Amino acid sequence: MIEVETSEEVADAALSRQASMLDGGRSEEMYANPLTADDVSKQFGGGPDFGRLLPWKRSENGHKGPVQVLQGVSFEIRRGEIFGLIGANGSGKSTLIRIFSTLLLPDGGEVRIFGYDAVDESSEVRALINRVSADPSFFRNMSTLENLLFFGRVYGLSPTEIKRRVPVILGRLGFEVEKAREPMSHLSRGQQQKIAVARSFLTSPVLMLLDEPTTGLDPRSKRDVQAFIRQVQAEHDATILLTTHDMQEAELLCDRISFIAGGRIVAEGTPLELRERVARGRSLDAITMETVFMELTGKSIEEDEEREEVMVHG
Repeated sequence: MIEVETSEEVADAALSRQASMLDGGRSEEMYANPLTADDVSKQFGGGPDFGRLLPWKRSENGHKGPVQVLQGVSFEIRRGEIFGLIGANGSGKSTLIRIFSTLLLPDGGEVRIFGYDAVDESSEVRALINRVSADPSFFRNMSTLENLLFFGRVYGLSPTEIKRRVPVILGRLGFEVEKAREPMSHLSRGQQQKIAVARSFLTSPVLMLLDEPTTGLDPRSKRDVQAFIRQVQAEHDATILLTTHDMQEAELLCDRISFIAGGRIVAEGTPLELRERVARGRSLDAITMETVFMELTGKSIEEDEEREEVMVHG
């Protein structure tokens, strides 16, 4: 069970920080682009390999250098749009999301969220965003309702407001409200992913970072989540960054799309603009986003995933 006193203290502190930040004389920043990435780079590895000192490692020869995960990534997201970042698993999508969420520092470049620097003003940035990952975390022994009550209070919502919003959001996502009192550990992976989406939209954030939000969902649940994302965008003027390797999902939801391969942005535009870029006299109706990706990168998204796997694991 939630300790009411503790959760209220946490929620009050979070609400106080948000209020003081938003009223702190920089409200004009809200008119800046929701997200701007400028020449962002990131690499992993390359430090001392202390693991080679272990007996079972001593027979291995060589030492891998650093892996360049992001290379000069630049784009901007406009207010009220759904912007798709499309690429294979391992192409750098989730690393970018972690940088935008202030969970990871870039090695180079700059990220701004509504004008705030994601490195130097991370507290201000965190008050304006919310994130859904492909592997969300919960208090697994607590029920869905208890989890949503806790996280809603952390973001400053009253218990009454949370209890009013939860059935509406869960209903739109096709989640049976009766299951909301069951422990999270009793729910399927797809059901837990729906709760992750509900948790993120509970507080009506102005910028949503959705990292593979429909991963693990059955076709019907995927359609429920996709319809909900579109509905929230239309009703609340939300700005959404969606990462996915599902080309059909990207075309269905996104106003603009950016393709990422090998840690670099290789193309950007509306679905129509991207089709026109590779059409060369062909009917646009016959060109899919998969076709566009293959012609711009020279590989299918499945082949690119195999390449990224080789780069990471050798």
